[in-house]
Amino acid sequence: MTKNSSRTLWRLLAVALLLVLVGGLLAWYTQTAGGTIAIRDVRFVGTNGKMMSGLLYVPPGVTNKNKAPGILAIHGYINSRETQSGYAIEFARRGYVVLALDQTGHGYSDPPALANGFGGPDGLRYLRSLDIVDPANIGLEGHSMGGWASLIAAGAFPNDYKAVMLQGSSTGTYGAPEGTAQFPRNLGLVFSQWDEFSQLMWTAAVPKDIVSTDKLKKAFNTTETIQPGKLYGSVQDGTARKLYMPVMTHPWDHESTEAIGYAVEWMQTTLQGGTPLPPSNQVWYWKELGTLLGLVGFVMFLIALGGLLLRLPVFQAVTQPVPAAHGVTGAAWWVGAVLTAGIPALSYFQFQKWGNQWFPANAIWPQNITTGIMTWAVLNALITLALYLVWRVQTGRVTRPQLAHRVGIVAPGMALDWGLIGKSALLAITVASAGYLLLTLSYTLFLADFRWWIVALKPMSPLQFRIFLGYLLPFVFYFLVLGLGLHIQMRRQAANGQPMSQRREMLTNVLLMVTGLVVLLLVQYIPLMMGGTLANAAESLLTIVAIQFVPLLAIVALISTYFYRKTGNIWTGAFLNALFVTWYIVAGQATHFGF
Repeated sequence: MTKNSSRTLWRLLAVALLLVLVGGLLAWYTQTAGGTIAIRDVRFVGTNGKMMSGLLYVPPGVTNKNKAPGILAIHGYINSRETQSGYAIEFARRGYVVLALDQTGHGYSDPPALANGFGGPDGLRYLRSLDIVDPANIGLEGHSMGGWASLIAAGAFPNDYKAVMLQGSSTGTYGAPEGTAQFPRNLGLVFSQWDEFSQLMWTAAVPKDIVSTDKLKKAFNTTETIQPGKLYGSVQDGTARKLYMPVMTHPWDHESTEAIGYAVEWMQTTLQGGTPLPPSNQVWYWKELGTLLGLVGFVMFLIALGGLLLRLPVFQAVTQPVPAAHGVTGAAWWVGAVLTAGIPALSYFQFQKWGNQWFPANAIWPQNITTGIMTWAVLNALITLALYLVWRVQTGRVTRPQLAHRVGIVAPGMALDWGLIGKSALLAITVASAGYLLLTLSYTLFLADFRWWIVALKPMSPLQFRIFLGYLLPFVFYFLVLGLGLHIQMRRQAANGQPMSQRREMLTNVLLMVTGLVVLLLVQYIPLMMGGTLANAAESLLTIVAIQFVPLLAIVALISTYFYRKTGNIWTGAFLNALFVTWYIVAGQATHFGF
């Protein structure tokens, strides 16, 4: 490594740490209103002894002698308490005590997911127990499945709340009580015009058509088509109803000033007390910017630290000469590119279904969504490996010495080196552990993880770390095979016959990794946004899950390509990606097995 490249890495590391620091400070300042709002990480015992988790936002001046209205804010499926931060920040700025709850089996609340009314009744009971909360002024706000949790809580404690705000949710679904003229009290509903779950929630294939469904009419106590923006019933009598229909998607409710503004407006209309700050006065998005800066800084940190550690004597043996590009060329490369991008997209829904059919939640693989993703990854790895071996047979490159060094496992003329593999694993573990420490420090100092929207990297609980170990090896296999495909079979020279620049190779591999999913999302969403439904409306949930894999796989391509170019082999990049991606998925998913 030259002195110039070393200086570049030190600068990159400094910028990464600066981004994490600035992002953490910005997130802290925003969510605490400059330190005036106290945010407490709380744990309490719920039904059947399950430990529940939440973030409690306490506005300034609120005491047991100066009680404030309370709001229970509950996230949707496979999210966590931080996903509700936009709502929690704006409610707290207006003088409400807010409990942003982790549903059962989500975040840091005990599994299994979906149990105990999703945790809604336990959350409401705990909020009412606080001596700083006015028990006569409590609102319930929930997104998607969090809306069902809110309604179940309302049904369990019918006299212990004043209003409900549902975001992309519904009455009478998955255990939530049916909506009637009297239940729930003072119902506000934000249901977006591009919401992916209109059939599930309100029995309407097209989201805009929910206004004509019998289910919604029953909840609004009318036989006429519901008019968005019109107030039905009486707030004083507890029969108020109002529908808001912004132009956005189901998951974008978290990132919308419009949706958050409607929630604020409804609580200000139905609850007494608080500060009369206009709904349009919002600052939550600065917190999102802060955590996004942290996420960008984190990725830069992994690359910079890994590059610097390669200079240490203990890791210098990991570095080998980068093999010359001997991948497919010409039209064959474009065929390979289509297969590389297309097969994961075409198999995305079916392979994940098979995963949950073959491996129901168990003590080793207890997260249904993670198990589906793992199965999708492993089956795609097997397909990639089969195509790789067919290519090797056709090109005659199948002898052991050739295969070993041409796939980037060892240097030319050398045998398989377990010492190299071990040191590559040690390097990856060191870099990932340093990244984990960086996240933990940010979370401890600023209560800020690394996230943007539904792309979220969180510290793991002890149970999640155990789960992480169970999923790790399948992902190691996937990323090793991915390394063969990207850096051996699909690696090519520049048009002038010279080695491709590292920057261009990174960009090429990013496109290979994400193009298929981008096309899949376009195919799904274009019909919906033109006034219809998703192209495959039965796969609403996995479609939303796919969104986060576009940036995630772009990061994977950058890490894999960088470390291949620096080490001349696939090991370090594969190990680091496996650690990072397994951690990312496990920490953010629901746990369905009850340990």
